[in-house]
Amino acid sequence: MRLDHVSYATSRGLLADTVQRIGSALGATFSDGGLHPRFGTRNFVLPLAGGTYLEVVAALDHPAADQAPFGQAVKARAEAGGGWLGWALAVDDIAPVEERLGRPSVEGHRRRPDGVDLTWRQIGVNALLDDPALPFFIQWTVGPELHPSADAKAAATIVGCEVAGDPGKIHSWIGGDFETPVEGSDVRWVEADEPGLVAVHFQTKNGVVRID
Repeated sequence: MRLDHVSYATSRGLLADTVQRIGSALGATFSDGGLHPRFGTRNFVLPLAGGTYLEVVAALDHPAADQAPFGQAVKARAEAGGGWLGWALAVDDIAPVEERLGRPSVEGHRRRPDGVDLTWRQIGVNALLDDPALPFFIQWTVGPELHPSADAKAAATIVGCEVAGDPGKIHSWIGGDFETPVEGSDVRWVEADEPGLVAVHFQTKNGVVRID
């Protein structure tokens, strides 16, 4: 189990400005990730070192955004002013997670502008709606050469995450002790008005940048 990606939600109208702002802060350029047809969302993607990536995601004016849990979560976060939506943990086999949580995973796919269709299974987004500090789980069903972290040369690395929440609850949700989301990074438990991913620290060529 490892950190797969972190998600930053914004509104459709502010998507381009948000991508530009975060990309400028990190000294990197996002690529158009395309559409999530099942979820009613679209994203822009920034590959990161360590096999991870950052997505900026927005809900579309589409019925799926109101019906799919992920679309609901993105829309709710954007309506609350935007910001970090959450974090996803990659697993090689999602079946044990399904068994532990007592429900099946759901299929997801994203159609890139170049026509490539990325596919995966995910579970745990409903819990994210109730407690944004909880990560969800993803198993990619495409080869590593198609993982979003492989799209381009990484310009930054995640070196720290600030999380507001109950560490014991998160450890139980994950299914074991969890100290760092990726080797060499640091989880800092912080106080905040609401639970969730509060900020992410990135190592860039110009030093460490904190995005909240």
